[in-house]
Amino acid sequence: MHSLTCTPLSSSLRPNHNPLLPAALATSRPYSLSFKTRTCFTTRATLSSTRESVLYHFHQRTALKIISGLQNFNKDNVASVVTAADKGGATHVDIACDPELVKLAIGLTSCPVCVSSVNPATFPAAVEAGALMVEIGNYDSFYEKGLIFTSEKILGLTKETRRILPSVVLSVTVPHTLSLPDQIKLAESLEQEGVDIIQTEGGKCSNPTKSGVMGLIEKATPTLAAAYSISRAIKIPVMCSSGLSAVTAPMAIAAGAAGVGVGSAVNRLNDVVAMIAEVRSIANSLQTPFKISTTHEVETRRQLFNK
Repeated sequence: MHSLTCTPLSSSLRPNHNPLLPAALATSRPYSLSFKTRTCFTTRATLSSTRESVLYHFHQRTALKIISGLQNFNKDNVASVVTAADKGGATHVDIACDPELVKLAIGLTSCPVCVSSVNPATFPAAVEAGALMVEIGNYDSFYEKGLIFTSEKILGLTKETRRILPSVVLSVTVPHTLSLPDQIKLAESLEQEGVDIIQTEGGKCSNPTKSGVMGLIEKATPTLAAAYSISRAIKIPVMCSSGLSAVTAPMAIAAGAAGVGVGSAVNRLNDVVAMIAEVRSIANSLQTPFKISTTHEVETRRQLFNK
């Protein structure tokens, strides 16, 4: 799948050369004013190029992010998931916010590495290690402990992250525990705060009553509904995530999403070959996504048929 193949990143974006990390956080060595002046324009150009490369597939509406898990620090499993993402045709990988895991990941793939956390203070070290995108989200493990994230909490985490890392590509998940109107309202507020990507969820709250394809569609219903509604209320890309599969991933794109995020469908598998096959299946499904016809298109077809 050519359009979903990861493109190599320049050496300037490797660990210890990440232009998204503010100089004050990137090194303990003081920079002189003259050095900052000489590198100002170069840094800005690199920042722009980096952001463009990370967001490219979202703007093309072909993004596929494979998620290993916010609290998955098992190096062997993370390595398998990252390898599967790279070999299977994903465009991004999402791992726990840990510098060592980031170094491991960028040694296995040229895909932009995203780190997930609900603690903004942990992001700079991961960015310094080579992460090019940060995600406030992947709340599933917290729901299991009875922890709920309010709109106010999400906005607070977002503002703190933007204060620490004003230039890094930032994705924020809108909790499915909010009503759909409140999810839309929060997404609009996050867009105003300078968030680059809104991610939806809902797989954990869905309890399919049927098996097979019907069950897969039921499982994805909450996140598909959120993607459809939010994508029509904001201008920034929406990533549909949680409970998706090769069956429902193209439905997400048809609903208005610019990309899909897949976690358990891949990371629950024990064999890297099986993981690669699953990623490839999802990637291939995005080549010919469904299309929801607009009212105008339906009327045009009706007129042509009546002729």
